Amino acid sequence: MANLIDGKRIAAEINAETAGAVAELGCRHGVQPGLAVVLVGQNPASQVYVNMKAKRTLELGMYSEKHELPADTGQTELLALIDKLNCDPKIHGILVQSPPPPQIDERQVVLAIDPGKDVDCFHPFNVGKMLIGDQDGFFPCTPYGVMVLMQRCGIDPSGRHAVIAGRSNIVGKPMMALLMQKAAGANATVTVCHSRTPDIREHCLRADILVAAIGKPEFIGGDMVKPGAVVIDVGINRIEDAAAKRGYRLVGDVAFEQVEKKASWITPVPGGVGPMTIAMLLQNTLKACRASCSPD
Repeated sequence: MANLIDGKRIAAEINAETAGAVAELGCRHGVQPGLAVVLVGQNPASQVYVNMKAKRTLELGMYSEKHELPADTGQTELLALIDKLNCDPKIHGILVQSPPPPQIDERQVVLAIDPGKDVDCFHPFNVGKMLIGDQDGFFPCTPYGVMVLMQRCGIDPSGRHAVIAGRSNIVGKPMMALLMQKAAGANATVTVCHSRTPDIREHCLRADILVAAIGKPEFIGGDMVKPGAVVIDVGINRIEDAAAKRGYRLVGDVAFEQVEKKASWITPVPGGVGPMTIAMLLQNTLKACRASCSPD
């Protein structure tokens, strides 16, 4: 039976460390890290995420701004707000909740954010830094969270074969970049699988570390995991369940009950990778604030 990777507990530890560092910054520099979150439209799931981020920001002693714009907001208006936030010294991190309404060009929005405030690590400047192993930029929050989870559980990817199911810009590609770096806590040999990969099962069966981020409920079954593998489930999917109080339940991309019998370590859904995403977002905001402070 697999050891459980308790993302909720580890995220709480990291948040406590962040709160302590925020307090120290205030004492030493008189600076408070600030995060601005922008939401265009009324997407219920996005509203939940934005509220969670704003709440946690305040809990850790940071300054928080939440900008909720109408669904018909135009590109020019949104870019003007981003420009204002770029110039605001109280704001060290800017996050525009994805996905925006169809009239918004998300690529232009990403390019408009000051790379020094791009705490989501979507800007090509920071993506490039990550790829070459430059530690001065930011790392994307979810893959960064996965790396920290493994580190805190004593799981060393060095010399091991990591297989990533999914090639998104948010998880799959940056996960590959972080795992393969010539650095402590990395040095893995990485295979990336996706919808056009034949025989995904065969690739997954060779994985010492399997990261599921393919967006299909319980796609990774017990017959796709070799005994002793580390299994990281990044997926979160809502499936109907008449027996559940809300009429649905949340599952990952991994069939948990099957896979936990074979894996050495496994993340649950919920309570695994999810809590780490916001924790690492606020770590990135703290990093951005420190970069803005003059040396002692």
